[in-house]
Amino acid sequence: MILPAVEIATRPRPSHSVIWLHGLGADGNDFAPIIPELVAADWPALRFVFPHAPVRPVTINGGMAMRAWYDIKGTDIASRQDEAGVRESIVQLDALIAREADRGVPAQRVFLAGFSQGGAIVLAGGVRHAKRLGGVIALSTYLPVDSTTAAERSVANAELPIFMAHGSHDPVVPQPLGVRSRDILRGLGYTVDWHSYPMAHTVVADEIADLRQWLGQRLAA
Repeated sequence: MILPAVEIATRPRPSHSVIWLHGLGADGNDFAPIIPELVAADWPALRFVFPHAPVRPVTINGGMAMRAWYDIKGTDIASRQDEAGVRESIVQLDALIAREADRGVPAQRVFLAGFSQGGAIVLAGGVRHAKRLGGVIALSTYLPVDSTTAAERSVANAELPIFMAHGSHDPVVPQPLGVRSRDILRGLGYTVDWHSYPMAHTVVADEIADLRQWLGQRLAA
């Protein structure tokens, strides 16, 4: 089953797609307002797909049910990971990518983006995806199930371009965790464009400007 999503096209007949995954407890509406700030007038027509994560109990929030890509079992988010939940969400992400191909946008013109939990899924899913992708945008996040990345990564995405951004004051996903993930990915040969900002667990204007430049270069290619 394809996850329900908010969809916004910048112009008719999109030639490229951005699948953007929200963070814990949010939904697909969360990042829709970023489009006017991010998109340049000379870019090709884009389809933004903002899926809603399934609702599931989240241990760290007292078992309260909310939209989440996987369970968070403790404050140290890198330990006791919900590997089954991560892998389930990667399968759902793969289905969204396949639907874009069915709608005329092949994987190499699909960009995966995500914030926090959503960023974790696009990082883990992007390097594993069987077909070459346009790139991955991972904001305020980390690489989950990293111990199996080397064995499970896809040859097709061995040169996957990755944009990572993180706040130096992030109390939710500590920046050292993002740095560790960056270093793991670089050690595997990925080109990671890393950006640090003096912010907490959020997105700031300078970050959007840097992402606009990075994405624009790849859309022009």
